[in-house]
Amino acid sequence: MKELNGSQMISEALKLEGVEVVFGYPGGAALNIYDETYKQNYFEHVLTRHEQAAVHAADGYARASGKVGVAFVTSGPGFTNAVTGLATAYSDSIPLVLISGQVATSLIGTDAFQEIDAVGISRSCVKHNYLVKNIEELPRILKEAFYIARTGRPGPVHIDVPKDITAVVGKFEYPKEISIPTYKPTYKGNAKQIKKAAEVIEASKRPLVYVGGGAISSQASELVREFVKKAGIPSVCTLMGLGVLDHDDELNLGMAGMHGSYAANMALSESDLLIALGARFDDRITGKLSEFAKHAKIIHIDIDPSSISKIINAHFPIVGDLKCVLEELIPRINANSKTLAPWREILARYSSLYPLKFEDSDKILKPQWIVQQTAKIVGKDAVIATDVGQHQMWVAQFYPFNRPRQLITSGGQGTMGYGLPAALGAKWAVGDKPVVNFTGDGSILMNIQELMTASVNKKPVINIILNNSFLGMVRQWQTFFYGERYSATDLEIQPDFVKLAQSFGGIGFKVSTKMEFQKALKTALKSNKISLIDVVIDRFENVLPMVPAGAAIYNMILDDKGQK
Repeated sequence: MKELNGSQMISEALKLEGVEVVFGYPGGAALNIYDETYKQNYFEHVLTRHEQAAVHAADGYARASGKVGVAFVTSGPGFTNAVTGLATAYSDSIPLVLISGQVATSLIGTDAFQEIDAVGISRSCVKHNYLVKNIEELPRILKEAFYIARTGRPGPVHIDVPKDITAVVGKFEYPKEISIPTYKPTYKGNAKQIKKAAEVIEASKRPLVYVGGGAISSQASELVREFVKKAGIPSVCTLMGLGVLDHDDELNLGMAGMHGSYAANMALSESDLLIALGARFDDRITGKLSEFAKHAKIIHIDIDPSSISKIINAHFPIVGDLKCVLEELIPRINANSKTLAPWREILARYSSLYPLKFEDSDKILKPQWIVQQTAKIVGKDAVIATDVGQHQMWVAQFYPFNRPRQLITSGGQGTMGYGLPAALGAKWAVGDKPVVNFTGDGSILMNIQELMTASVNKKPVINIILNNSFLGMVRQWQTFFYGERYSATDLEIQPDFVKLAQSFGGIGFKVSTKMEFQKALKTALKSNKISLIDVVIDRFENVLPMVPAGAAIYNMILDDKGQK
C-alpha cells in the first residue's frame, strides 16, 4: 500500500483509470494538484484559456471517444466559470469528472479568498458530487466518480478538493470494484415486457422508431440499425441521435422536432406505435404535449427509470441498457415489410411533398450549400462540431451523418460558445481525422480565446463561420413572432475574423463565392494551423421547417412567409 499525498492520489487514480488527457486552468487552491501534474507523465495536460472551455473540451473529448472526459479548475471563479460546461454535459448525459480546488478545510465557511460553495452550486447540474473532507476517503471518491460518470445513464461528476487535502499524506488503496447500495443501474430489461413489446410491434400497422442519444451512450448503434432493418420500420432521430442511422438509409426520415423534417414530424403525429430508444421526449421534439403522438401506444426503452413516463406516458416501459434490451428483442422480431408497405408509402409521399430543400444562388452563398459542400470535401471520416443557433440546425438538416460520435453539439442546454473548445477536445480524441466546427458570428466570439489553445498545441481544427451579421436564430423568431423588431440581435459591426485568426497564429479566409469557399476549405484541410473561414451568407435566411413554440408538432412553418 502506497503512502501518497492528495495530489499524488489524483494523478495515480487518473493513471489507473486510463486517462490520457486532462483539460484545465490552474489557480491558488489547485496549486498542489498542478505541481504534481507537472511531475507526472501518465497523462497530457492541456491548458485552455478559460475554465468553461476546459469543461467543454473534456465534453467534446468524451463525446468523440466514448471515454470519460476530465478537467481541472481552481476554486471560486475558476469553478463558477466551469458550471456552464457541467450543465451542458449533464443535459446531454456526457461522462465527465471535474476536479476543482477548494480553500483549506479550516477556511470553509469563512468567506475566504476565492471561496465558493462549489458542491451546492453544482448539485443541480451533475449526476453526483463530493466535497472531500479527509485524505482517507479520497481514493474511494475518485474511483466512485469515474464509476458513476460512465455507468447507467452517463453524466458529469464533480469532486471538490480542499487545498490542505491535496497536500496531506495518506494510504492509497485504490478500490478494484465499486458497490454503492443506493446506485444500482438496471442493465437487463424485464423479459415479460420485452416479449410484450415484440408482440405489439408485430401487430402494429404504423410503427415508428424514435432514436435518441442514449443509443450512442449505450454503444447500441449497430443493434439499432439491425433492429430497424429487420423490422422494416421507418425511423426518426433526435438531434443527439443523429449518426445512429446512416443518413442515406431509406428508412431514416431524418431529425424530428422543432426544425425536423416534414416527414419525420408527420410520422410522429400519425404513428400508431412509437418505439423510443434512449430518448427522453424533450419539448423540442414533442411540441404541444396533448397533440404529440396522440394516436400511438408508446414503447419506451431507457436505462434511466426517471425518464420513463416523465413527460409522455409509456404503455410498455422497459428499464434497461438499450444494447442489452435490443439483444433480447431483435430475435423476437419478424420482418413485416408487406404489412408496413402502405405506411411507408404514406411517409414517402410526405418526404417528396416537402423535402428539406433550399433555393441555391450564385449571387450569395447559401448556408445549406456550405454544409453540403463541406461534407463532400472533408470526407466521411470527419468529425463535425457545432455551436448553437441557425448554423447548428442547418448542419443537423443537411450534413450526411453516417456514424455515431460524428456530431459533437450541445443539445439540451443549447450552449453558445461550445463549438470551438468541444472541437478541440474531439481533435485530441480522433487524432489525424479532420475536425470541423460550424459556428456563427455570435457564437464564435464567446470562446474565441481557445484559438490560442489550438495554435499552441498545433490542433488544426477548421472553423466555418456562417456569418449573417445577426444572432440568427433569435432574429428568426423576431421575424416570425415579434413584428420584425430586431432587439439586440444586429451584429453588423464585427471584428476582422481573418486578422483575428492570424493574431492567434492561425490562418483566416473571408469568402463570398462558391469558388472562394472551396479553395479556402481545401487549403485549411492541408494546413497544420487552426483556421477560420468567414462565410458571408444571406442575412435573412431562415431555418425551415419550424414548429412555433407551444404548437403541435404537425403545425410547421414551411416557408419564409410563415405559411403552414
